Amino acid sequence: MIGKEKIDRINELAKKHKEEGLTDEEHKERESLRQEYLSKFRENFKGHLDRIKFVEDMSEEELKEYNKKHKKKI
Repeated sequence: MIGKEKIDRINELAKKHKEEGLTDEEHKERESLRQEYLSKFRENFKGHLDRIKFVEDMSEEELKEYNKKHKKKI
């Protein structure tokens, strides 16, 4: 994910934009940081979606193996 410093900078620019407006350079910086943030977010989100396994689509054998691996211990 994107670093805390960059997220803080995005927030700082957003606050400044609401209060007093941004210079052209700051607009470009904000847009660049936003695009980087969204790119990383989408990449991570896609990774999460790719790891989802639908139980309904499993064969009985796969389902038994899945249940063995993910059995909750009480």
